[in-house]
Amino acid sequence: MSAELRTHIDTLIRAALVRVTPDHAPVAIALERPKQSGHGDYATNAAMQLAKGMKKPSRAIAEAIVAALPNSDWIGKVEVAGPGFINFYATPASKHRIVKTILTAGDAFGRSNEGGGKRVLVEFVSANPTGPLHVGHGRQAALGDAIAALLAARGYAVTREFYYNDAGVQIANLALSVQARAKELAGTPMPFPENGYHGEYIREIARDFLSTQGVGAVEDLEAIRRFAVAALRKEQDVDLQAFGVKFDHYYLESSLYADGRVDAAVAALERAGQTYESEGALWLRTTAYGDDKDRVMRKSDGGYTYFVPDVAYHITKWERGFAKAINVQGADHHGTIARVRAGLQAVGRDIPLGYPDYLLHKMVTVMKGGEEVKLSKRAGSYVTVRDLIDEVGRDAVRFFLVSRKANTEFIFDVDLAKSQSEENPVYYVQYAHARISSMMREWSGRLDDVDLAPLVEPREAALLQQLADYPDVLASAVAELAPHQVAFYLRELAGEFHSYYNAVRILKADEIHRLPRLAMCAAIRQVLKNGLALIGVSAPERM
Repeated sequence: MSAELRTHIDTLIRAALVRVTPDHAPVAIALERPKQSGHGDYATNAAMQLAKGMKKPSRAIAEAIVAALPNSDWIGKVEVAGPGFINFYATPASKHRIVKTILTAGDAFGRSNEGGGKRVLVEFVSANPTGPLHVGHGRQAALGDAIAALLAARGYAVTREFYYNDAGVQIANLALSVQARAKELAGTPMPFPENGYHGEYIREIARDFLSTQGVGAVEDLEAIRRFAVAALRKEQDVDLQAFGVKFDHYYLESSLYADGRVDAAVAALERAGQTYESEGALWLRTTAYGDDKDRVMRKSDGGYTYFVPDVAYHITKWERGFAKAINVQGADHHGTIARVRAGLQAVGRDIPLGYPDYLLHKMVTVMKGGEEVKLSKRAGSYVTVRDLIDEVGRDAVRFFLVSRKANTEFIFDVDLAKSQSEENPVYYVQYAHARISSMMREWSGRLDDVDLAPLVEPREAALLQQLADYPDVLASAVAELAPHQVAFYLRELAGEFHSYYNAVRILKADEIHRLPRLAMCAAIRQVLKNGLALIGVSAPERM
């Protein structure tokens, strides 16, 4: 049922409780959808919660609550079941209201102000600038962007941030790899670094470096590092643009060192008494905060371990006023969670436990022709996001990559993503939108004041129910950081619509049924459009 109906029933119950329990503390009213449709549209166990305090049988309390309920045109029947459940049955007219609500709200349907403008930072992708974005980064981009869109739709002030890991061992290996290829191209080969990068893109960067900087600069490793990082940052930005993902802010790891933030974080931890020296290294007492063992912060050679700048970076998130922060990262980052959170607790900045939130995703396996695709022609060692977009299109990639729970491994079937069949979820959903759009072009009449009373068939009742569920789906997806719930919902709504379209006449229905059915279809189209927009997928008018 709609949020309007839920709120209305909640108001009725509260009014009844004032009469039934004037001397007792207010009870939290839980309204749930019964598992069996025969048990009503909503049910509450409020009477059972009151039984102990009132020292009365819960069923008797339930009967008293029902007797005290104000009259309502929205409710057709109320009954007490079992030990004291109260089941509410909505009138057909109240169920029909959802169509007009959707058509009036348009693009705003499903949105709310539950976030109250609270600032939220969503960090995602955050790839090392050492190569093109791979499919795992693509899953991060699709998940992170959808989560950010969902939060914004529910009233949060969202900032999307990309953290560039442009310092450390991997960047040093990148520079050495480009230098080795540049020297090879210049005719003065050097041994290729053991942990270097072998993709064709490294040769391209080396070629561009030589053409712009000259052969004489091939010994300047720092110049090569800066050139390579800039080139790959630009390439990753182009990848993200092709994927339809935009960031509000980019944060450089190197700036944490340049601004003294890493040293400041270490000093704060030392002042807090949470560090100690052992074996020539500086350690953090992470076991005091739930980690399985203490962790090295500063190695014996003076260099910091990788989680130290992460702690400094998250201190900046807190200092910038983001009381809520969400990190979307690969499952290989699981080990850093306890360390980062321990570091944040140890600095003593009143940062809450569990800050930041993490959503970890598992790997993506790309299949084509029944076989796994492992390599990119350009990257050499993995499949890139660009490869996938070029193969199946942005919409299919984005829909598929949010269509499963983040913590499950995902098989991306290229052949399925390209197929025009009901097995292809993105095609099936987009086709539903296009199909309704075709009907609306053919009709082109007004639907803003339609008598919806003829919508009484079981399929119509199911569709009305699904439409009314949309705001609750968004609320759940936000609460659980689960954009796959939106993809599931859209697939189910499209499926119900296609079945309905094939079973009844709509444009060619009799005059009594034509307009209400068209109005309901227009509402379905609006919800499909709204949901697709939240996961970054287009809603085509024609297919």
